[in-house]
Amino acid sequence: MPTIVLNGDPRPTRDGQTVAELIAELGLDSRQVAVERNREVVPRAEHGQTLLLDGDQLEIVTFVGGG
Repeated sequence: MPTIVLNGDPRPTRDGQTVAELIAELGLDSRQVAVERNREVVPRAEHGQTLLLDGDQLEIVTFVGGG
């Protein structure tokens, strides 16, 4: 089973899992997150095609509205 590092913590993933599937699994709104994979921003339009690979380093940041 592949393992990624998500926001500094190891997390198992399944083979063939995409960034979009991970976002959904985490219960996050894909319109309110930014994703960086191995220090490169993953454009929102590519979340569904970007596969998670063993050892990937991901940072997911959520946007909080307010004022």
